[in-house]
Amino acid sequence: MKMVVALIKPFKLDDVRRALADIGCTGMTISEARGFGRQKGHTELYRGAEYQIDFLPKIRIEIAVANDMEERVTEAIAEHAHTGNIGDGKVFVWELTHCTRIRTGETDQQAL
Repeated sequence: MKMVVALIKPFKLDDVRRALADIGCTGMTISEARGFGRQKGHTELYRGAEYQIDFLPKIRIEIAVANDMEERVTEAIAEHAHTGNIGDGKVFVWELTHCTRIRTGETDQQAL
């Protein structure tokens, strides 16, 4: 099993969610996050005053998937979160060693 975590721009969430549903992804966890990468934030103008925004709003998507779904999930996220502009986000993948569905007691693949 794999854990896929993606950080994307907030306005791309609906596109990514639809793409994941289309490939059979049955569940995910979404969180609002703030951060920055290479762009180091940006400056904005408000009522004539310029101010620095260091942490930009992002959406964090967490998905536990079977090994055979990893590539399709990461490709779907990358394709549908892409704008071509700086700050599009990242996708991280790591091994998931154990999973338990609390309600039924199912474990690992069956719990996904």
